[in-house]
Formats: sequence, structure tokens, C-alpha cells
Amino acid sequence: MQFLANTNIDFAAQRRVALIISGALILIGMGSLLLRGGPNYGIDFVGGTSIELQFEKDIAISDARSAVGRAGFDNIEVKNFGSNREILIRVEEQEVNTEISDAIKASLTEAFSDNPYEVRMVEKVGPKIGAELRGAAILAVLIALFCILLYISWRFEFGFAIGAIAALFHDVIITLGVFSVLGLEISLAIVAAFLTIVGYSLNDTIVVFDRIRENLKVLRRESYESIVNRSINQSLSRTIVTSLTTLVVVVILYAFGGEVIHNFAFALIVGVLIGTYSSIFIASPIIVEWEKRRDSKKARPQVKRAAAVKS
Repeated sequence: MQFLANTNIDFAAQRRVALIISGALILIGMGSLLLRGGPNYGIDFVGGTSIELQFEKDIAISDARSAVGRAGFDNIEVKNFGSNREILIRVEEQEVNTEISDAIKASLTEAFSDNPYEVRMVEKVGPKIGAELRGAAILAVLIALFCILLYISWRFEFGFAIGAIAALFHDVIITLGVFSVLGLEISLAIVAAFLTIVGYSLNDTIVVFDRIRENLKVLRRESYESIVNRSINQSLSRTIVTSLTTLVVVVILYAFGGEVIHNFAFALIVGVLIGTYSSIFIASPIIVEWEKRRDSKKARPQVKRAAAVKS
């Protein structure tokens, strides 16, 4: 299926506008992170207790929150998952040495004496383990980006690798900034979403780069910027179709997947939109600038030799 056939949009000419837009989004996100003192880490990274309960009858989430709140702990999250009879309770690590799960279960038993429940899972994460997971998550993202840099340098050339890595950093930082602005929690599932975003954005970028490489062999008389523009236009239909079909899936996942994967799906929605944008307006324009600077460096010795001959 071919949409937007024979387009001739000058994407490279818009690279400065795109840089301003991306810079503004990154500054807003980084400003939010600084004001909040960093990302809003979940108990996976800061330590705490997670409890899954299944009641015999439906339970109003507002009533469950009120009952859990009477247990007297700070930083408690209560939400439905699966059905209206199932709730997930997450409590961050407390300063006092108290058995969190027992206190919460006692509070719920008192509040819902006519609606018994079954404990499906109790999971505890210590603050030391949380810190180790946080470091491992950051390391996983950095290793993935480094391996991508090596692969694209080998598969294409170093300038292409710089463009791809810059676009991937751009995607992850903006998505992280959106989560910070909205006050959403960063958990292991969100880290998995970030790695998924990296893979999706890279795939889209590689398609454009492959077309650029093919056109560089065929359209040797055209300027580098013109070849990049033509390549983006030729792959634009494929990019839009892929992005739209992926977006439909993650929007449905966001709308009907339940609260447990709500933030995961939202991260993918942001990532698909930003990843599609960066493949066109970040990765490709960067290789245009890279090529211009490389040509400029090659021209300098020639200009010096010409000046020396004249003198």
C-alpha cells in the first residue's frame, strides 16, 4: 500500500526548526527532572513492598485506597488490575521497621469484613537491591546504545552511527522528560519500554539510512542534501504506515490493557511518535551536517595549497 506517493518535501531545510523544537522539549524535560530531584522511581528502584489481592466481590478502588491509607504508611499506590475484584498495592520502603503487608492486610480485613480476599502475591524489594536494579537498568540502556553505535559504524559508516545514536538519545530523553512533567513512575517495565523505543526508532532510522546509501551509489551527480531529502521522501510512505499500525496497537493497549500496563503503553505511544519524528528530522539531518563538515575539512588543505601557489 502506497501513501503520499511522489512527495518532494524539503526535510533537510527544516532541520534548524526541528532542532529548536527538540531542544525546547529536552529543556522542559530536564528542567522538570531538576525541579523534582530526578525521575519518579517506583519501588523496583527505591525499595518497598508490592501486594496483589483478589476479593470475592467487586471493590471500589476509592474505598480500597481509604482503607489502605488508614494503615499509616507514606507513598502508597493502590490500583485495579485484571478485574474490579483484584487490586495491586505498592508501598515504598518505610523508615520504621514495620511489617508492611501484615498492617495493610489487617486494615483491609477490618474495612471489608463482608468481602473476604485472597493474597495472590507479596513481593519485597530492599533499598540496596533497588539501587542495584537502577544501576543495571541505566547500564543496559548504555550498552544497547554502544552496541548500536558499533553495528551502524560497521554496516554503514561512522557519520550514520552518530546520527542514529543522537536520535536514540533524543527519543529516550524526551520520553523520560514527559514522564517527569506528568509525574509518572519509572519502573522496570518502563525501562523495558525505553529499550523497545530504542529498537523501534532504530529500525525506522535504518530503513531511511539504507535508502540513502542506495541513492548515494545511483545519484552521484546530486548534492548530499538532495540525496538525503529524496531518500526520506521515498521511504516516507513506509514510515507513516509502520508508525500508524504500531500506534493503533499501543493506543488500544493503553485504553483497554488495564492500569498495570497503563504507563508502559503510554511510554510506547510517546516513543513511537518521537521515534518517527527523530528518524526524519534528527538522524538524517545530522548526517547531512556531518558530511558538510567533512567536505569543509577536505577543502581547507586545497584552499591553502591554491593560496600558496598564487603567492
